[in-house]
Amino acid sequence: MAEGKDLLQVLWNGADILRGKMDANEYKTYLLGLVFYKYLSDSYLAKAYDFLYDKTPESTKEAQKAYEEAMTDEDVADLLEELQKTMHYVLEPDMTYISMLKDVKENCFNREKLQAAFNRIEESDELFNGLFSDVDLYSNRLGTGDQKQSATIADVLAVLADADLIHTEGDVLGNAYEFLIGQFASETGKKAGEFYTPHGPAQLLCQIAMLGQENKKGLLVYDPCMGSASLMLSCKNYSQQPEYIHYYGQELMPSTYNLARMNMFLHRIQPENQHLRNADTLDADWPVDVDTGMDVVVMNPPYSAKWSAAEGFKQDERFMDYEGKLAPKSKADYAFLLHGFYHLKNAKSSTMAIVLPHGVLFRGAAEGVIRKTLLKNGSIYAVIGLPSNMFYNTSIPTCIIVLKKQREGRDVLFIDASKHFVKDKKQNIMNEEHIQYVLDLYKNRKPVEKEAYLASFDEIAENDFNLNIPRYVDTTEEEPPVDLKALTKNIRETDKAIKKGNSELLSMLNDLTFNNTETKEAVEEFIHVLEEV
Repeated sequence: MAEGKDLLQVLWNGADILRGKMDANEYKTYLLGLVFYKYLSDSYLAKAYDFLYDKTPESTKEAQKAYEEAMTDEDVADLLEELQKTMHYVLEPDMTYISMLKDVKENCFNREKLQAAFNRIEESDELFNGLFSDVDLYSNRLGTGDQKQSATIADVLAVLADADLIHTEGDVLGNAYEFLIGQFASETGKKAGEFYTPHGPAQLLCQIAMLGQENKKGLLVYDPCMGSASLMLSCKNYSQQPEYIHYYGQELMPSTYNLARMNMFLHRIQPENQHLRNADTLDADWPVDVDTGMDVVVMNPPYSAKWSAAEGFKQDERFMDYEGKLAPKSKADYAFLLHGFYHLKNAKSSTMAIVLPHGVLFRGAAEGVIRKTLLKNGSIYAVIGLPSNMFYNTSIPTCIIVLKKQREGRDVLFIDASKHFVKDKKQNIMNEEHIQYVLDLYKNRKPVEKEAYLASFDEIAENDFNLNIPRYVDTTEEEPPVDLKALTKNIRETDKAIKKGNSELLSMLNDLTFNNTETKEAVEEFIHVLEEV
């Protein structure tokens, strides 16, 4: 295994092999899937070596050799039972990544063997059911014919050999995986909205949701539209007890759901702390077995998506307390918000933060009724306007709405953070300095000219419960005062110059001679106009 190679560069080199064959939304599935397989395989061998010799192996080759020898031992059943219990899966020696790599080097790589390894992992525990279903090893996208398709997979496996995944510490691998997801999002464009929330908004949203809960042990974090699970995993960066966090996530798209599951393992989240589900968040309520509610709810749902808004939802506990109104069929924004809010714990520190388009702040009809009810209940704690062009799936400006179930007062903090960004190639970016500045405005909860305003409930009521940020944070710049004396002088000088110019032009026109009557009459008419000015 090559020493000193940057993990990110090694992983990205794998993408180069696939980039010319398919678009980013497709090749991300192959690369991330194969990286995850290598991680599972290398972790399995390292754990087997640890059981055998009570230490970490120097390399996967060493671990593979020890595992192969152990498989001939009479007590191997005990080892395999312990591995199944600890790792939740078992691999035969010829199903490991290092075994596949040996075949690649000897030009006898067989896709069936790799598929068998995928199947074995998926069948080992329901945690892994269907995990590799999107990694189609027989797709024509990989090339034409068996030989070319096998060669493509073999080339990726060969490149990944330089990634040392058993000696990486903490979140190094998980963060590298997140980086890859971010790079794919940048290449994918609009489709990226299904699986990725950019770093700046994600960190700001998660820090806000985690405030006051950093030291809590056994925190419950929920994202009903989890994508690749990056928002939930960002929350653990701000916890003093990250190993005890339980993650609840739901995702509609099967391929994105699988991405989230892989991301969880690569961030070393224990299986018992993962509670992930592939389903439609708005269709049927979930989770239904958590009595106390969630400490943290973070969301970046699809903006203004369509949903059924069926009459039956008016009896659904998530949506029934808003004067019989449901989010409109054409815009499910408030349906997502109310679902997440329903699952928020009724405690002072518990916080929900959701990204939505600005329309939710001022649109009327049913949305206006829902917004008014939330405001009357004191549920909306803050509204933060983000810069435009922050997200891959839309260039429109968005906002973070912060909600709480238990607090004193019904005032709302408004922050205009629209100017806190730097321009990058395709997107605007909030760097750490911008995030911290906006976070400080949020924590201080005090008016700051042109940036923040704490509006009382009465002020909001006077504005007919319209939360459009410019109504509360005035960012208009005053026109500079006009020097009337200087302006008068300029007008006089300009008028004088015009008269002088007209006089000179008249003099030249009067000196002209003409070849025909029509031209002469036209010029004389023009001279007459100038003389009247």
